[in-house]
Amino acid sequence: MEIILLERIAKLGQMGDIVNVKDGFARNYLLPQKKALRANPQNVKIFESKKAKLEIDSLEQKKEAEIISDKMKYLSVIIIRQASEGGQLYGSVTSRDIAKSISDAGYKINRRQIILNSTIKQVGIYKIKISLHPEIIKNIDVNVARSPEEARIQLSNSLDDKKIDSNNKKTDLKDDKQELSVSEDFFENKELAETAKENMKAEEITESAENQISSNEESN
Repeated sequence: MEIILLERIAKLGQMGDIVNVKDGFARNYLLPQKKALRANPQNVKIFESKKAKLEIDSLEQKKEAEIISDKMKYLSVIIIRQASEGGQLYGSVTSRDIAKSISDAGYKINRRQIILNSTIKQVGIYKIKISLHPEIIKNIDVNVARSPEEARIQLSNSLDDKKIDSNNKKTDLKDDKQELSVSEDFFENKELAETAKENMKAEEITESAENQISSNEESN
């Protein structure tokens, strides 16, 4: 089916592009979500008459998405589920579950904004993408655990891994020092800046996660 895109769609095109997609994808998603119109002479005229407003609306929505993305900078959510000793969930964590957890944290998100290739079936910390706008994709951590205590342990292990990775990067930077024609002071300042940023990020992630764990324990 040929359609006119009413917004940017990843791997399809930009607003106003006429593209060919599978009938099911158009009927079940693009058309009902008002992300596209059937490509015919009448709808081309409709799009052209609304194009300026659509562009303005998209720009405003993008600015709002950027503000939300900044507020969600260190957001991580915890989902408690029953699982076997090996960590296999009895059931799974879906995009709906993740959207609810994010909404409970104070951000209005629906399941269609969660980019999840497959449901989560094992405990652990997962990097999940959220579509706040066609041009704004936000990554957050989803900590799936059997208990608040396990969530704490997983978070601690994750932060330890990040510290090790950060130290390895600093070691690589020192090894490459002699090969780059820049001042020694530049490297020292950069190292200090990177270390400070890593520490600040770790502290904020820990504080956010600890607050959520405490909230989960109180609700239980």
